[in-house]
Amino acid sequence: MINTEDIYILGIESSCDDTSCAIIKNGLLLSNVTANQSIHEQYGGVIPELASRDHQKNIVPVIDAAIKKANANLSQINAIAVTRGPGLSGSLLVGLSFAKSLSLALQIPLIEVNHMQGHILAHFIGEVSGSEFQVSSSNNLTQTSNNLKPETSNLKPSFPFLCLTVSGGHTQIVKVISHLEFELLAETEDDAVGEAFDKAAKILGLPYPGGPLIDKYAKLGDASKYKFPMPQLKNNNYSFSGIKTSFLYFIQDHVKENPHFIEENLNDICASYQAHLIKYLLKNVLAVSKETNIKQIAIAGGVSANSGLRTELDLLGDKHQWQTYIPKFEYCTDNAAMIAITGYYKYLQKEFCGLDATPLARYSI
Repeated sequence: MINTEDIYILGIESSCDDTSCAIIKNGLLLSNVTANQSIHEQYGGVIPELASRDHQKNIVPVIDAAIKKANANLSQINAIAVTRGPGLSGSLLVGLSFAKSLSLALQIPLIEVNHMQGHILAHFIGEVSGSEFQVSSSNNLTQTSNNLKPETSNLKPSFPFLCLTVSGGHTQIVKVISHLEFELLAETEDDAVGEAFDKAAKILGLPYPGGPLIDKYAKLGDASKYKFPMPQLKNNNYSFSGIKTSFLYFIQDHVKENPHFIEENLNDICASYQAHLIKYLLKNVLAVSKETNIKQIAIAGGVSANSGLRTELDLLGDKHQWQTYIPKFEYCTDNAAMIAITGYYKYLQKEFCGLDATPLARYSI
């Protein structure tokens, strides 16, 4: 019989280049500590081998910091939740191996978590007064105040709802039936929207990660100045490979005519391109909403931090009488809080996994 009075879940996230650990008690977040890796900036993208090496260096201090921040001890932990996939195999292996060892040493259950399900369930993270720590790849802790308040005023989605999950590797529209029931309704057939942002940033000569910079410059530009093609696919699926290619040709053609085209028009280019991607994303969400008659709409994943997307979702929600749900910025990018809250709901249903679990680079929702 599982004791549901005080349930402590320790969550570990290491799917890409951020090492993160969080402690949740009865669904409320006590700590969320993340180690960011800056080494990849010089390469213009994440290098898998370097990422896994930094995970090995960071995982112990990150977990130690999370436990201390939560004012907890290992004897209180009821289960270990860890990202099994999708993600980089080497990075996943570091987190999963450590989670297995901790589960075995403490003789408590191990819970595997689908990274994309975690992003969706970030909407259900409860908060208590406190602050969040972040740790750099050099393992130096810094504290940033979030002015967290009890989760009484923040509404959570009720079931069923639609969630647009958007990241560097995924673009999906998911019907969320319950905390642990998901139905994939639409997805990208090639590249993800996060790749479309990053590729465009690289073409423009912006440093990595370029997605947030496009968002920054877009705020200063004219979103109607330039036009790009809108793919038409069946089943409300997405395709971004053609958009990326058209953007490349667009830049090449204009630079031939004017070598200073990018620097003279950077704000307008970013604004037009970002607006086009957002329009495409929400066009399909609107279609799925009409087909399913579901008017509770959420977004999740790294690209959900984009200010343009957040604004346009709210505007579209007002127009179509949707109830929209937008996660806090700190829960958009990869973090262990979303893994821990998913583990919490799995713990309630006794959904545990064995020590033979292996990383899954590809893991369907």
